[in-house]
Amino acid sequence: MTTNYHITSYCHIKNQKVSLNGHEVFHDNSELFPDFIKNAYKALDTKYPKFFKMDNLSKLAFLAADTLLKNENLNPEKEHNIAVVFSNKAASLDTDRMHQEAIQNTSDYFPSPAVFVYTLPNICIGEISIKYKLFSENSFFIFDSLNAEHLASYSNSLLDMKKADQVLCGWVNFDKNHYEAFLYLVAKNGKTAHNKKEIITLYNT
Repeated sequence: MTTNYHITSYCHIKNQKVSLNGHEVFHDNSELFPDFIKNAYKALDTKYPKFFKMDNLSKLAFLAADTLLKNENLNPEKEHNIAVVFSNKAASLDTDRMHQEAIQNTSDYFPSPAVFVYTLPNICIGEISIKYKLFSENSFFIFDSLNAEHLASYSNSLLDMKKADQVLCGWVNFDKNHYEAFLYLVAKNGKTAHNKKEIITLYNT
């Protein structure tokens, strides 16, 4: 598939590392995700007070998006016509388990609304959209693995139909301390063509 759209920048978070456009910007030896993401938040100067109230999936997606969008010099005080198209395998399963355990705990029954609110995977899109004032289309798809063809096709169609000026796309998955985020920004101008081949190449870097 050939398009006139390009990937302007991309961000990875996995294996205790945060990288931007292929360059490592943070590395930590913390084996547990809560420790790693807390240290990354501080080191990358991620300023968002609500961050520490989020579930693990939202923290992962938010930090990857913030690292990428800050590099784009996006003004968080202005509205942006940027669509968000994410995907993963585990949906919100990590938080779903916490909520289920609270329901089943008959001796201390208290299902917390603060946990329940994150029992949908697309809540992380809302957190990102609030900080950066992203007012456009958004979708969250569930696949067994990164579906580059679908992400490319869906995002390009949003741009073709002028539903958005840019699209923040990718894969953000969290399950039982296993985490991986790969987000990228698609726009009309850029150096890397936005197609299945290039998405897979960047994902595997």
